[in-house]
Amino acid sequence: MTARDKLAARQRELLRALLAGGQVPAGFDAHRVAVEARSLQSKRRSVAARMRPDLTERLGTEFRPLFDTWALDHPKPVDSSFRADLDRFESWLYAGGHLDPPRTLRRWLRRPAP
Repeated sequence: MTARDKLAARQRELLRALLAGGQVPAGFDAHRVAVEARSLQSKRRSVAARMRPDLTERLGTEFRPLFDTWALDHPKPVDSSFRADLDRFESWLYAGGHLDPPRTLRRWLRRPAP
């Protein structure tokens, strides 16, 4: 394994610890990694709440624990938009029985570019 491969493997370990609840790699301060992981989780949750206030309203106090549970098992793919990420969260909510599916399809409003 080359030095570059070793570095890439350590970076993957660190990302898993930050975004998916993985083990903190050796040589990193576990407390600081945990603080940063909570911060990143909070940021992702706040973006979700701003982009999908309908879900936060429908879930009420259950939004935070449900989103956090889902997000740990479903890190946002690099090539995915936040809208696609939240569509996956919404589908997970329906599949798990946390929400009843809407009777009509939701359509995103697209505004024309200036």
